[in-house]
Amino acid sequence: MKMPKLKISASILSADIDRLNDEMKEIEAYSDLFQVDVMDNKFVPNITPQAEILKKFDTKVPLDIHLMVQEPSEEYIKSFIDANPNLKINNITVHQEACSDLVKILDFIRSNNIKPAVAINPKTPLDAIKDVLDKVEMVVVMTVEPGFSGQKFIESVLEKVKELRKIKPEMDIEVDGGVNDKTAPLAVKAGANVLTVSSFIFKNQDKVGAIKKILNAIK
Repeated sequence: MKMPKLKISASILSADIDRLNDEMKEIEAYSDLFQVDVMDNKFVPNITPQAEILKKFDTKVPLDIHLMVQEPSEEYIKSFIDANPNLKINNITVHQEACSDLVKILDFIRSNNIKPAVAINPKTPLDAIKDVLDKVEMVVVMTVEPGFSGQKFIESVLEKVKELRKIKPEMDIEVDGGVNDKTAPLAVKAGANVLTVSSFIFKNQDKVGAIKKILNAIK
């Protein structure tokens, strides 16, 4: 059974917010997804712009919306879906640790013709999401504690990726946090096929070169 296609999800968390569309345009041809990290200063100790930021986006690259938000309601999720009809949303990811009724939220995302995805923090065991694996299109395995860009990759988390790949050979498995040209090959070897990359791209003078460096490291 073939592993799903390798994808680069460029996280705009480290992008220059004032030059957002310019920076996104620069790497559009090399990005499969643009990840939009959304934080509420409750689930994680940081806050970011909410759904209104999507109104500024001008891109054809599908979005990977990652809600690091405590108890996201259906209304809250809908605000992202409705913010900009010109955008394609590939998936909306919610955290297992942040949803008291995870199944309900995942079902709601799917009912809007968007792929539901679930994320787990480094300390959360895989067992915590085994009941929803048939309800999601992707699992996001956090390789840092969520909240801030530029943290060190937690290599021990890759054991969860390996186990998950055995259970779900065809599912998209995303790793998020600390991904660069050194850690990307480790993640892919463990079974990840979606690489979220933030500071390694956007803090680099040569953003396209940074993506190529990761892709070359994986070969």
